[in-house]
Amino acid sequence: METKLLDKRPSLFNHFVASHPRGDLLQTTYWGQLKSLTGWEPFPLGVMSGGQLLAGALVLKRKIPLMSKCIFYSPRGPLFSDLEALECLVEGVAELAQEHGALFWKMDPALPKGDPLWSQFAQKRLHKVDTGLDFDGVQPGFIMELDLRPSLETILANMKSKTRYNIRYAQRKGVTVRLSHSKSDLSIFYPLLEETAARDRFTIRSFAYFEHLWDCLVPHRAAQLFLAFHEEQPLAGAITFRLGKRAWYVYGASANIKRNLQASYALQWEMIRWAKSTGCTVYDFRGVSGNLDPDHPLFGLYRFKEGFGAKLVEYVGEYDLPFSPLYRFWKPAADFYRILSGRHHRR
Repeated sequence: METKLLDKRPSLFNHFVASHPRGDLLQTTYWGQLKSLTGWEPFPLGVMSGGQLLAGALVLKRKIPLMSKCIFYSPRGPLFSDLEALECLVEGVAELAQEHGALFWKMDPALPKGDPLWSQFAQKRLHKVDTGLDFDGVQPGFIMELDLRPSLETILANMKSKTRYNIRYAQRKGVTVRLSHSKSDLSIFYPLLEETAARDRFTIRSFAYFEHLWDCLVPHRAAQLFLAFHEEQPLAGAITFRLGKRAWYVYGASANIKRNLQASYALQWEMIRWAKSTGCTVYDFRGVSGNLDPDHPLFGLYRFKEGFGAKLVEYVGEYDLPFSPLYRFWKPAADFYRILSGRHHRR
């Protein structure tokens, strides 16, 4: 059993991620390619034994400004089959960290809270990062999952009556949803995203980033853009990711006009139908707040997603594996940098 860099064997690595029960698109080399265009360097590492992959992690490296050090991050990783393979992977990452001068390795696997293998490993090796109940973590700690195994009729019947009504209302009023097959449609989606960001007060990535996202993911059928129209007027849009048996609702946007037509509901229903048609068994609505107080500012997000029949899942959370004594200075320095750069955003 040994850890190898699999940058020359992306198909092998991506197949492992796609077939793993906790695999996530953010662990593929497709995502690594995208992040390489935004200042990260990807390292797909895998634990091999007898020609089989037993554990793996896409390790993203980013240099720390004004220092000769860097950080490692594995979004929704690592992936493993047993503790022995995970320990071997950690040793491989530790060697890579020594070579590159990494302060720590951050990870946030898509494992449900209380996972016994992870708890056993984390207690003796990792530092738990307190990210609260909202969106202070790099990835959301609380997500909403919709089971796609039942029939579409059953899925629709299991929705809240108001959600079903809004879906049908949008359809009756002539809202149509299209799957985009042209990169030029990003010029329709992005203004909708800008409207949403201004209305809900969060920052978004540049238009160029979404062009890169298209180039890195869409050709591999790992992402799909949806657009909702009324009388040829764009009212809503969304980008979903897909890998293996899971689809993720990642970026959503809606116009300020004609909100009474409930285009976002028609859009979600079409994406659910699409995800099921591609063989997915889970539709992941992504993050919500873990605070379910109806008076909480983010409760409306939970209520919207719950209306489709999605269930709340809490993940194990965010962990760091320190490699240097300088790690203790990381959090205050990172908080200070975030304040200076104005990086207070929800997504």
